[in-house]
Amino acid sequence: MEPTTTILYSDQVTLNSLVQNLIYGSGTVGAILVVVGLLMIDAGTTRSGSLFNSTIEKTIGFFLGFAAYFVIGFGFWAGQYYVMEGASLADSLKDWWLGGAMANGMAQNVDPAVFPGLNTFQIFVFFLACFAGIINVLLHFAVSERMKPLAYYITSVVAAVVSSALSFAVWGSVGPLTNAGFHDFFGVGFVYLFPAGMALVLVPMLGRRPGMFEPHPKVNSYDAPSIGLAATGLLTIFAGLPMVILSCLFFFEPEALAVSVTMADTSVGIVFNNYGLAWAGGAVTGAIIGYRKRSYAYLLLGPLAGYVAGAPAFDVYAPWQTFLVALFAPVVAWAVYEFTQKRGIDEHKLFPLFLGAGVYGLIAVGLIKAGTPHGGYFGIEEGPYAFQHGQIGVTMQILGILACVGAGVLTAAILTFVLKQTVGLRVDEDDQATGLDLVYWDMKPNGTSLPDRPL
Repeated sequence: MEPTTTILYSDQVTLNSLVQNLIYGSGTVGAILVVVGLLMIDAGTTRSGSLFNSTIEKTIGFFLGFAAYFVIGFGFWAGQYYVMEGASLADSLKDWWLGGAMANGMAQNVDPAVFPGLNTFQIFVFFLACFAGIINVLLHFAVSERMKPLAYYITSVVAAVVSSALSFAVWGSVGPLTNAGFHDFFGVGFVYLFPAGMALVLVPMLGRRPGMFEPHPKVNSYDAPSIGLAATGLLTIFAGLPMVILSCLFFFEPEALAVSVTMADTSVGIVFNNYGLAWAGGAVTGAIIGYRKRSYAYLLLGPLAGYVAGAPAFDVYAPWQTFLVALFAPVVAWAVYEFTQKRGIDEHKLFPLFLGAGVYGLIAVGLIKAGTPHGGYFGIEEGPYAFQHGQIGVTMQILGILACVGAGVLTAAILTFVLKQTVGLRVDEDDQATGLDLVYWDMKPNGTSLPDRPL
C-alpha cells in the first residue's frame, strides 16, 4: 500500500489567521454568556412552580436550534457570498451542511484558491449556531408555561431553519436586502424581530398565565421569585456581548483594518464605545421611568432597550448619537409595555424590547445615517457587489423590518395550524396553575421530589 501525500497550504494557517480565529472564537464565548444571562433572567422572573421546567425547555430549545443550524443553517447565510462569486445558494448548502466538504475539511488541506480563510468560516458556524439557539430562548420567554413542550421543540427546529434563511437576506453585506440598503450591524432583524413576529401569532392563541392579571383559584398572583437574580443575569449579558460585537467585524489588510459586517466604515474603538453608551443611555431613562412608576420592570427593560435600539448602528453612529438614541429607547419600550398591560396581553419582553425599541432603532439609523455608504464586499471595485456601492435609507429599513416581522408571523401561522391538528399547542390551564414542575417532573415548588408514581 503506497503512502498518500497531503498538500499543506500554509496560507490557510498563518499567525494572522490565528488571531482572527481567536477573535471569532471569543464571540462564541460571549454568545454562551448571553445564554447564561437569559436563563438567569428567566429563573428570576418565572413562578417557582414552573421554574425548572421553564429553564430546561429553554436549554433544550437552545440546543435544538444550535444543532439544526449545524445541519443546514449556515449554508443559507454563507450563500450570499457564494452568489456574489457566481455560484448558487444550492452550492453553499451542499458545502456547508453537516456532512459537507467545507464543514468537514481541515483548513491546511484546502487550497485557498478554493476557499480562503476556511478556519474562520468554520468558527462562524459555531458562532451563528449559538444565535439560532438564542432565538429559541427568546421565543420561549413569550410562550413560557403555556406552550406544550413537544410543540415548542418542533417550533425551535423550524425557527432555526427559517431564521437562517432570513439571515441570508438581511445580515451580512451582499444579501438581497442588505445589498439594497438595509442596515443592521448586530442582526436585530433576524435575531430579535423574527421571534417577536412569531410571538404576535402565538401569544394570543396561548392566552394568559393564571394569576398574571387577575387572581386564579390556585394562583392568587403571579410572583417573581428573585428580581436580584434577574438583574445579575442582565449584567451577565452586558459582560458577554462585547465579544459578540467584536465578531461582527471583518478584518482586512493592512493587519487589523476593521470593517463592519455590513462593509460600512468603522473601528473597534467606536463600536465598543457605542455599545457601552447604548446600555448607559437606556439605564438612565429606564431608572427615571422605574422610580416614577415605582416599577422594577423598567430598571431591567431600560438598559436592554437602549442596547437593542443602538445595536443596528454600533458601526456607523458616533458615540454621542448612540447615547441620544438609547436615551429615548426606554420611552418607546414603556409605551409598548403599558399598551400590553392595559389590554391584558401576557408578553412583557419581546414586544416592548423588540417590536418597540428594536423597530425604533432600525428606523432611527435610516433617518440619522441616511446616505452612509455600505454593502458590497471589500476589494470589489465595480458591479452589483462593489464595495460600499449602497447607501443606508429609511425606506429600506422599513422594508427590512416588515420582512423580518412578517417572516416570523408567517412561520408561526403555519406552525400553529399544523401543531393544533397534531401534537397540540396549549398547556391545560389547570396544569399551568398547578405548576409544570409538578405536572411534568413530580417536583414540588421547593425543589424536593415527590415519591415515585406507581407504575
